[in-house]
Amino acid sequence: MSYSSSVALQAAVYRHLRDDPALSDLIGDSIFDAMPVEAPSGPYVSLGPEDAVDAGDMTGRGSRHDFVVSVLAGSDQSVGFHSVKRVAAAVSDALENGGVELEQGHLTAIWFQRAKARRVENGAARRVDLTFRARIDLG
Repeated sequence: MSYSSSVALQAAVYRHLRDDPALSDLIGDSIFDAMPVEAPSGPYVSLGPEDAVDAGDMTGRGSRHDFVVSVLAGSDQSVGFHSVKRVAAAVSDALENGGVELEQGHLTAIWFQRAKARRVENGAARRVDLTFRARIDLG
């Protein structure tokens, strides 16, 4: 396993989400790899933590990555779970419908694993954390 596949995966996921028309219609370019100093007023997407493990076998090197994409909305009273969940569904659709291309390695597939929706910031804000699994073959 090479951890460089993690760098390639993060860049590809970020680029793919930024280029997705349905997601762009909902949040514009509010997709972040690093959080801005001030959060946007409406829903936005942030790339989150990742766990990577070796998944090589007799046919070659590979890795498995469980990564989180978070959809958040600040304490703006007009943004409820409905808006945040619509954006979360668009993120899920974008990643599961294919087309994520790596600069290094071959992405075998991305699978949705789970989601957790909750109130944060003393109940004033909303958050959905989506966990996906990716399998990368490194040849």
